[in-house]
Amino acid sequence: MIDESKSASNPASGRAGAAQPTGRLAAPSGSTSRRLPFGLHLLQPAPLQPRVPAAQVPGLYRRLRLQVFVGIFLGYASYYLVRNNLALAIPSILKEHPEYTKAMLGTALTGLSLAYGLSKFLMGSVSDRSNPRYFLPLGLLLSCVIMAASGMFKALYASFALIIILQFINGWVQGMGWPPCGKTMVHWWSTKERGLTVSLWNVAHNVGGGLVAWFATLGVAWFNDWGATFYFNALIAAVVAFLVWGLMRDTPQSCGLPPIEEYRQDYPPGYSADHERTFTFKEIFFGHVLNNGALWAIAVANAFVYFVRYGVVNWIPTYLETQKGFSFKDSSVGWLLFEFAAIPGTIVCGWVSDKVFKGRRAPATILFMALTLVGVLVYWGNLHGPRWIDYAALTAIGFLIYGPVMLIGLHALDLVPKKAAGTAAGFTGFFGYVFGSAIAGTGVGWIADKFGWRGVFISMVACCVLTMVCSAVTLFQKPKAA
Repeated sequence: MIDESKSASNPASGRAGAAQPTGRLAAPSGSTSRRLPFGLHLLQPAPLQPRVPAAQVPGLYRRLRLQVFVGIFLGYASYYLVRNNLALAIPSILKEHPEYTKAMLGTALTGLSLAYGLSKFLMGSVSDRSNPRYFLPLGLLLSCVIMAASGMFKALYASFALIIILQFINGWVQGMGWPPCGKTMVHWWSTKERGLTVSLWNVAHNVGGGLVAWFATLGVAWFNDWGATFYFNALIAAVVAFLVWGLMRDTPQSCGLPPIEEYRQDYPPGYSADHERTFTFKEIFFGHVLNNGALWAIAVANAFVYFVRYGVVNWIPTYLETQKGFSFKDSSVGWLLFEFAAIPGTIVCGWVSDKVFKGRRAPATILFMALTLVGVLVYWGNLHGPRWIDYAALTAIGFLIYGPVMLIGLHALDLVPKKAAGTAAGFTGFFGYVFGSAIAGTGVGWIADKFGWRGVFISMVACCVLTMVCSAVTLFQKPKAA
């Protein structure tokens, strides 16, 4: 997956001008604070292990990087198996509980997005001070418990308040998924490798998002119970959680390996041994995140990107069926094209970021958002045109929009030291879900009712432009010491 030919065993050598440590970095990979009660000490960063012999480093690094990548890919894809299950079950719930409306259950979905956005930020700071090998599967298992209960105990649906509470709690524990993955990637892949690595990992979004409906359909047919939409997916995800625990590791240093910067001879500007220690919460928030102007810029950009992403995909059926006369089946084809086009698009965007723009994220984000803008204009302008143009436009938008979604998260990792990576990713995710996704859910509906679909498309065009403006602020921002 990654070229290993650039590895080196001499930490004193490397590219000229980089601030590099002398000798082996001996900073611990975690804190030495006292053990926490009730097994919570397992969440603490794994301790530093003695260095393995130099001859073993390349082979061990290669094997563990593949192993860790598979772990975070399967883990994050499985988070999607137990995230938006309520959306699939809404028709069945409405049949059994006619006192509810679609708008009411839609409010519960918005609650999940709000909780997820807030949790992704706050859990990011916890993740930065935790062992991802335990943190990632713990959140997945907690989400499985909530989803299993949601499917097995249907009496819960007699209370609208309980529905919202369960969705909010699920959104909160779902926030434990992205930050440990981001932390893992910045520890195991150097800055110049991350574009391709993160883009490949980001495909987990689409794999999990595509499988959730397939597994739910299989479960409902097997058990003849709409509750299987929740508990069958939860069972599968729970099994994966234990597999993920077996695959993942904390940092390279916790496995007796040198830091990735030393191994790859890829040192960001200002890198020092101090960046290998675990930061305090105060250092993370006030030293690297809240005072980081570039991070604020891409966080705001993320809100605009998410508005376009969810403004398109969540309203594909409504727009195509009410404005273009599509059947549900035909509009579903558009949905599938949008989602699956994202897989090659994300990988291409990561490659462009790494190879064409030499690890710079802002130019690639601007390029892909400019092309997304063209796709949105074509989608908007084909009101009376042939159906294939709508499909082509949705394919193009799906291919293009997920690249900036991935790159902004990756850019956040580049803008802070790696010990603050989870918090930085959570910060941009908070803006994306709270000010982008949640508003796209209720806001697009309100705009469509108030100003028609013309108003919706004008809003999305404006968001594309504003994303490019915010990204341009960081064009000349250099990566922080990882």
